[in-house]
Amino acid sequence: MAKAEFSLAGDVGEIVLDDPPLNLFDMELAQAVRSAVDAAWDAQPRAVLVRAAGENFSAGANVEIFLDRDEAAARELLGGFLPAIRRFEEIPCPTLAAVQGLCLAAGFEIALACDMIWAAEGSQLGLVEAVIGATPFGGGTQRLAARVGVARAAEAIMTGRPYPAERMLGWGAINRVVPADELEPKARAFAERLASGPTLAHAATKAVLRRAGDEGIKAADDALVDIGAVVMASEDLQNGARTLLKQGPGKAEFERA
Repeated sequence: MAKAEFSLAGDVGEIVLDDPPLNLFDMELAQAVRSAVDAAWDAQPRAVLVRAAGENFSAGANVEIFLDRDEAAARELLGGFLPAIRRFEEIPCPTLAAVQGLCLAAGFEIALACDMIWAAEGSQLGLVEAVIGATPFGGGTQRLAARVGVARAAEAIMTGRPYPAERMLGWGAINRVVPADELEPKARAFAERLASGPTLAHAATKAVLRRAGDEGIKAADDALVDIGAVVMASEDLQNGARTLLKQGPGKAEFERA
């Protein structure tokens, strides 16, 4: 069995890390995640839930993969993982990470690649690479900074310490903290709710957010005319507007884009 797998139930896809108890990223798990991301693209779900088996989402990387690498070998390793993170970010549907226990380093970077993060009460999140003399290698530095600001990201990364979920919620790094025994069912129900929404509009929202994050507000404004025109002309919006006028809000049903 692969250490990470993708499955589809209705319109909701799930990527599950499955190498408990720590779900440590080694070469096998990293490759399994890349394959799961490819499978998610192929399946075209309307929402994706990312979760993990066991008591911990992921304690990060198995540090053995860093040993005895010269710069050329290090470039090869980094060049294999970062594109998978970016490819997952760009999947045109809402993505939600549901994390429990330890969510550290590479595990937190996977979560940060999702549109939203829910964490169980008592969980610990952080980019802790500094404890072994490393910096986050999977894009966590810039993605955490985009959520919490440069100053807080610098503190979190340079101290190399994990933070309780409640602190990360207060900083704006994650969206919700829920009781541990409710995390998976509530996250799945929320993903199903997202999947029933306007897929084309959600994809547009992600595209605008990504453009703003990468290039700034003006670039997002410039892109919005083309992105928005497709949404405005879509059957989803036309049906949604007609339904609102006839039946009131919350009654529209949306088709897969």
